[in-house]
Amino acid sequence: METGILVVEKVRGKSTVTRCFSKYPLKFIVPSKAGCSKTDAVWVYSLTYGGGIVSGDSISCTLTIGDGCTAALTTQASTKVYKSVGSKCCEQFLEVRIGSDALLAVIPDPVTCFSTARYSQKQVFRVASDSSLVIVDWITSGRHERGEKWDFGLYKSTNQIFLEKDEPLFLDSVLLEAGSITSIAERMQDYQVVAMIIFLGPKVKPIQNEIQDDVKRMMSESFTVPSSTSRHYMKVNSDMAPSKPAFIASCSTFGPKDSSAMT
Repeated sequence: METGILVVEKVRGKSTVTRCFSKYPLKFIVPSKAGCSKTDAVWVYSLTYGGGIVSGDSISCTLTIGDGCTAALTTQASTKVYKSVGSKCCEQFLEVRIGSDALLAVIPDPVTCFSTARYSQKQVFRVASDSSLVIVDWITSGRHERGEKWDFGLYKSTNQIFLEKDEPLFLDSVLLEAGSITSIAERMQDYQVVAMIIFLGPKVKPIQNEIQDDVKRMMSESFTVPSSTSRHYMKVNSDMAPSKPAFIASCSTFGPKDSSAMT
């Protein structure tokens, strides 16, 4: 059963929320456009009662962004996933349809899983050939002030993008699960965040080249070009000894050449 439905359509030439439904544990907030007449974008805040997701909670939402509309879906704070009760898992499912010449930005705060928490989310986007989409999907290592670092039981995030006629364009899944041999913390070492950003469509094409250049520049400052005798990249510090970089990023295109898609 759906816990949230949101529809954005053109009304008198402006992107407008024409339907907004949500129920526990989800709540949608649509701020007034007063003072924001210079932009056509609709901003929608998605939040949960109590500021987090309780063990066993299940959230299912559908969003429809009409032709020519611009919308942004965000949050007011990180999505907190509380400790699990037994093997119960919190689940969140989002299905989105984006019309022709429309733009949607899904830009939430990160997911923060408490100790022993179990969380699974799936996001499915159905786009037209000229739709534009921005997705930010990220997770932190946990509550540092409580001494929790990658101390949860399960985190799974799946993102799928389909063109017309259900043609798959992008399929991705991230899985972090505590194992009997190694913990998540041991595998993640000193890294505190895992993030993925997707840019798709003509309306975000202008910034793609800029982002690619920024990623190349940042990584070139941390790694040397591999020599002909070594296949490994090496960070160079003052004493020329290899060390682990504090930040790792990569950038690549996907889909057909004319899809204007990058992650």
